Amino acid sequence: MQGEQFRDRTAVVTGGARGIGFACAARITAGGGRVALWDRDVDRARKSAAELSAGKPNGAIAVEVDVTSEDSVAKALAATEQQLAPPDILVASAGITGPNTTVVTYPVDAWKQVIDINLTGVFLCNRALAGGMAERGYGRIVNIASVAGKEGNPNASAYSASKAGVIGLTKSLGKELATTGVLVNCVAPAVVKTELFSQMTEQHIQYMLSKIPMNRFGEVGEVAEMVAWLASSLCTFATGATFDLSGGRATY
Repeated sequence: MQGEQFRDRTAVVTGGARGIGFACAARITAGGGRVALWDRDVDRARKSAAELSAGKPNGAIAVEVDVTSEDSVAKALAATEQQLAPPDILVASAGITGPNTTVVTYPVDAWKQVIDINLTGVFLCNRALAGGMAERGYGRIVNIASVAGKEGNPNASAYSASKAGVIGLTKSLGKELATTGVLVNCVAPAVVKTELFSQMTEQHIQYMLSKIPMNRFGEVGEVAEMVAWLASSLCTFATGATFDLSGGRATY
């Protein structure tokens, strides 16, 4: 039952104030779980946490974090453990798209920022939480990758490279923790309608839509349902895997 799926579980959702992260957090709280929304926009995170907590005994808290900072991630984890409990679940959803331009014209500073947030941020959060989960003998880590990490989108080299890195990181950590009770997987959506659209050119949005056989964008709720299964105790024999959510786009 959805109302019992995450009972007595504590989740960290990075980028949880909005978009895919918020949808995943909402799905976990609907299943009876407690959620810490880790986000750099703490004001938005507080509003989102209040929305998720309405009428629920456990609900959600907001935790300010810079996922690119090891120290900030450590402080966010300590705050989560103090206010809720040691986390059983990590959904690493924080990310940016970066500019839409060719490799030869891609700004180096923008490249570094995308890699720092989308890949190093996922690494730091996985690194910080995985050890405690392994010691307790249970955990579920779900990293949000992208179909771009498999195919490589033109004019989105940093984003594509960062998401390919997330897939590689997931495979490595999944193997490392395979006998500990901690399962590590990632989801690779095609384009999902979120506020990240505001960071993309209309030309790039239409290009991505043209690649989806179902001829529509994904919905955040669809991603959240897949993440919910991977983040739950119902998932028992999948680790180090990448789960597509692409509307038929996958060609590999």
